[in-house]
Amino acid sequence: MSLTLTYFPVRGRAEVIRVMLKDQGAEFDEKVITMEMWKESTLKASCLFGQLPIFEDGDLTLYQTNAIRRHLARKLGLYGKDQREAALIDMMDEAIQDLLNKYIKLMFEKDDSGKEGYLKALPTDLKPFEKTLSGDKGSFLVGDKPSFADYSLFEVLLNHLVLCSSCLDTFPSLKSFVEKMSARPKIKTFLDSEAYKKLPINGNGKQ
Repeated sequence: MSLTLTYFPVRGRAEVIRVMLKDQGAEFDEKVITMEMWKESTLKASCLFGQLPIFEDGDLTLYQTNAIRRHLARKLGLYGKDQREAALIDMMDEAIQDLLNKYIKLMFEKDDSGKEGYLKALPTDLKPFEKTLSGDKGSFLVGDKPSFADYSLFEVLLNHLVLCSSCLDTFPSLKSFVEKMSARPKIKTFLDSEAYKKLPINGNGKQ
């Protein structure tokens, strides 16, 4: 079945979907909606929750990024090998979404007054992920292969490295995780592409 992702010309909430699809070698089309198109067309009114992204998998149309990610995780085998792993993946992903929401709140503040406090608190937020990835537990959050939570953590960490290039200096396992994920052949090709480099992280231009 054909896969189509509809989103704005930014990385934003859709970037983790792109990375998952690219790394898994899943062919998909992308419809880019500019803000002018969004304001002038009837597309917004036609969206179930009035927002993007939209993901189409054949005759299935999905809204809400996290629903799309979980659908792809089930479809592409990125939800663990059993119910136990799936539960642990969900747990890790919930914590990642908490961090992502804090980051988004910071990015959409009117000024940069909250950045210093955010970065001061960041190590506390990163410690559980460092602990999970440390020792002999392997290269991924749960199990011996990437899950949809790993892609989410990877994308969130990439954004934070733009915000503060030294933010992982005291987190060797997280730093190694980013390096290993970035070196996966299909992800590396995507990150090196002009299509990736030209897109801003957030719709308001802040990063």
